[in-house]
Amino acid sequence: MNVAGAERRWATEFVQMFRGILLALPVALLAGSASALFLQALDWVTALQWAHPRLLWGLPAGGLLVGVLYHFWGRGSDKGNNLILEEIHTPGGGVPARMAPLVLVGTLVTHLFGGSAGREGTAVQMGGSLASLLSRWFRLGPAPRRMMLMCGVSAGFGSVFGTPLAGAVFAMEVLVVGRVQYDALVPVLVASIVGDATCAAWGVHHTIYHLDVAPGSGSHAAFNALLLLKVAGAAICFGLASRLFSEVTHGLQRGFARILPFAPLRPVLGGGW
Repeated sequence: MNVAGAERRWATEFVQMFRGILLALPVALLAGSASALFLQALDWVTALQWAHPRLLWGLPAGGLLVGVLYHFWGRGSDKGNNLILEEIHTPGGGVPARMAPLVLVGTLVTHLFGGSAGREGTAVQMGGSLASLLSRWFRLGPAPRRMMLMCGVSAGFGSVFGTPLAGAVFAMEVLVVGRVQYDALVPVLVASIVGDATCAAWGVHHTIYHLDVAPGSGSHAAFNALLLLKVAGAAICFGLASRLFSEVTHGLQRGFARILPFAPLRPVLGGGW
């Protein structure tokens, strides 16, 4: 009975993994294509901003435009990555499809007028939004919808940076607060690899960063306890800095909400500073 039970369990897990891979493929194709569009458009607006630096004076107007779009058409999209996190933990109303075009336009407008906006949030939100849209089209239940969201996040992150392994780890570990979901390992890895390949197939190339290797480092380097302690200390400092950044960001959001109850005016104030 134990052998038969183990065989049934392995068969069930294999079927789930295979189903996860099937769900990952369409998400990866869409997320990779969306990342290609985003990266190409980002190059265009960045070049335009560098050619016309006076566009910086229009940053408050750009903030107003983005604020108005989210306020009147966002319908929950303003929660950004937090909404995707909530849907992965406790599937509910889903991620609105409008999140993808809104975050794309918002990021491009920000860069056009000289503002600062990271790529990872845009990629994660586009991937999650497209994954949620497909899950509604396929009429999926909570468990496969959660898997598809993780695949969308993985494909988006991996394709926008050209780092498929990092995209898979991000989707498995970071989004579930430190607990690796081994049943999602293969699907999210496939999604990230296919998403990155799709982005590259559109002819989009990622920025290459050169890293110099210190002399005497590598697999044959001697064990250095002092260096290990320094790295551990630096990691603690990085973690505390991240916690401080998170707390300050949330505090500023609450402060802006008290000062300016009308949400579209908040990015105007931020752009004016």
